Amino acid sequence: MSSAARKLSLAVPGFPMGLSAETTGAQTEGGADEGPRWSDALGAWVFLSHADVRDGLRDERLGAARVDFHEAPLQGPGEELLQAFRKGASGRAEGSRELMALRRQAAPGFSPEALESFRPALRRQVELLLSRVRGQGRMDAVRAVTGVLPGLVLAELMDLPSHHREGFLAWTRAIAEVQSPVTGLDAGALARRALLATREFLDYLGPLLAARRQSPGADLLSHMLRAHVPGTPNPEPRVATVALLLVSGLASFADQLGNGLHELLSQPERAPALRAQPALMTGALEEMLRLSPAVPVLHRTARQTFSLRGRTVREGDGVLLCISAANRDASVFPDPDQFLIDRDPFLQKHLSLGFGMHYRLDAGLVKHTLRALLEGMLEALPQARLDEERCSRLKSQGLHARGFESLPVRW
Repeated sequence: MSSAARKLSLAVPGFPMGLSAETTGAQTEGGADEGPRWSDALGAWVFLSHADVRDGLRDERLGAARVDFHEAPLQGPGEELLQAFRKGASGRAEGSRELMALRRQAAPGFSPEALESFRPALRRQVELLLSRVRGQGRMDAVRAVTGVLPGLVLAELMDLPSHHREGFLAWTRAIAEVQSPVTGLDAGALARRALLATREFLDYLGPLLAARRQSPGADLLSHMLRAHVPGTPNPEPRVATVALLLVSGLASFADQLGNGLHELLSQPERAPALRAQPALMTGALEEMLRLSPAVPVLHRTARQTFSLRGRTVREGDGVLLCISAANRDASVFPDPDQFLIDRDPFLQKHLSLGFGMHYRLDAGLVKHTLRALLEGMLEALPQARLDEERCSRLKSQGLHARGFESLPVRW
């Protein structure tokens, strides 16, 4: 863990696992527990409360100047590679107008009706993966299930030809490795593989989208191609951007599945209640998301100087939006450190999947897939538990990604 990460883990309640805020390096001008805090140790403002983090996510004065966390691993290999990656994935603009246009384009693919129609495919992929390990008595859930399921799901929903899926999964792995890397890997090598994979994926996507536009089907790409965004007679470039965003988000998608599964298995006494009362699954799923976000901290940069709750945030200041801390704000979540299986899911206001325009495009798909995974585990492997002979291992102790490198399970 870096020095900054170590200090932030002390400064942020709930990072990474509900740590105390008592030993913060942050200083405040008002009450100790109110408003943003400036941390000399981190050189950034630290937003901890649910209200501050929520408002920070929708504040257009934050964010435009930040280095995208997708690009951060590329800084070491050099500016030339960084610029090439930005050009290849230029659709990740964060301006509100572009984000709104992307959301309009993506909306038909993630409507409640579309997601409901995808449920059989999600369950089918889960059952396929679990059938391969059922007779083994143990598995590394990351390697066997959570690390591969998002890519399989996306390939299925895009209705990619079977003989193209192996190549697609190779691209998604390369891009995911640079998004949520394991500690100790060569960042430069990861970045180069991710750049090559991005270029090859976009080259592949062009002809596929043209064909789907001429002969649409019931797949995710066809759903999105049907949307009309004013001023864009040809929807293919924007759909390609959305598709790249979805692929770029597979790392945190996989991490979120692993975190949710860990939450379920860490207290196996929950399983009988969920099997007996399936209606509890909705609340349990939201609790898993709340307690173990795959992205515990988001970094922003102030685009201008402004006043916020009596503090002066200056242009260029760094801002850390602490999702994990906001999700454990006692003013919003009573007994915030407790996994309450009967917490009302309709009152859940966690920020694990973002908020407002920064709410994940595929948030509904993440939730549906996590639900399919949990239901599949409860049915196929009712005795599943964390493997007491082998320890779970996080990928890294970085600020911007939390997921498991290894999650041993036995039954």
